[in-house]
Amino acid sequence: MTHGVLSTTPRAGRFRSWAGFAGAAVALFALAPLALSDFRLGLLAKYLCTAIVAVGICLAWGRGGLLTLGQGVFFGLGGYAMAMHLKVADAGPGNLPDFMQLYGSASELPWWWRPFGNPAFALAATVLLPMAVAALLGSFVFRRRVKGAYFAILSQALAAAFALWLIGQQATTGGTNGLTDIHGFFGYDLQDPVNQRMVYFVIAAALLLTMLLARQLIHSRYGELLVAVRDSEERVRFLGYDPANVKLVAYVVAAGMAGLAGALFVPAVGIISPALIGIVPSIEFVIGAAVGGRASLVGAVLGALAVAWARTALSEEFPAAWTYFQGLLFIVALAFLPGGIASLAGLVRRRRTARGTASVGTLGEAA
Repeated sequence: MTHGVLSTTPRAGRFRSWAGFAGAAVALFALAPLALSDFRLGLLAKYLCTAIVAVGICLAWGRGGLLTLGQGVFFGLGGYAMAMHLKVADAGPGNLPDFMQLYGSASELPWWWRPFGNPAFALAATVLLPMAVAALLGSFVFRRRVKGAYFAILSQALAAAFALWLIGQQATTGGTNGLTDIHGFFGYDLQDPVNQRMVYFVIAAALLLTMLLARQLIHSRYGELLVAVRDSEERVRFLGYDPANVKLVAYVVAAGMAGLAGALFVPAVGIISPALIGIVPSIEFVIGAAVGGRASLVGAVLGALAVAWARTALSEEFPAAWTYFQGLLFIVALAFLPGGIASLAGLVRRRRTARGTASVGTLGEAA
């Protein structure tokens, strides 16, 4: 009897996972387009991009213990790669993007812009470029056993340096303004509401696919090894595995997801700038995952959506105080609810079980 119950537990878990995935697909592809206006659907598309970043953070931080405070770098690399192609396409053959004509500092397209005129190269670069940068940085950091707060500070410093570099390259990156006024998306006019809805559906599909990929990694043998490295790195090394390689895979995959999110953010919003990829945005990505539950894919996604929505709703009323409120959210989540909102149901069940056990014990003593 016990064996039968144990054997059905994994099936029940898989059923709940697929049922939740189907419910999310219905909500994103059927309910949201029917219930929301074009403006609100566009906002949701923007929020879903942050949720894609949260999926990568769930893998790297929630499972691997890597507090990635520099995801804005990879988000920006993917976003700028996409925006560069779209600006070249909007300008037309032989013409410079509008901001280069305005500054008048170049008579032809810079050499490092030219490959992004090819759509296949640009699409591949949105994911592969962030992954390559993460692989280089991760190899340097993890093999020297940099971890914990030192890794978090280093990744945050990288985000700050990248944003400052972009600001200093005004003639080729748009400087503080970034790349703006993006009107086309691979031949489609982004001013058309129908095409904006198409972009939303692409982003929603990308979110579901990244969740599937992350779930597969988490529940695989690699996922178990990643948790083992997080909990006891020296023991894993003693067993013959290289913890640096295990952490590197999670870090690189999370970077690729952030790059994909940045690439999809550009057609959804029509802009990418240093203000969207520096220290503050990188911290906001982590706050969303922490509030929702960094160890839970669904929790991280819902937390990212909730924080992004709250930022839009509350920053208009309290533009100066919202940043402090975000910091307070992060502190409260880590100090009092490490598992995030996703852990509330488990806490309630455990308390009910404890109360039931205590009641049974009291009745037994009375008898």
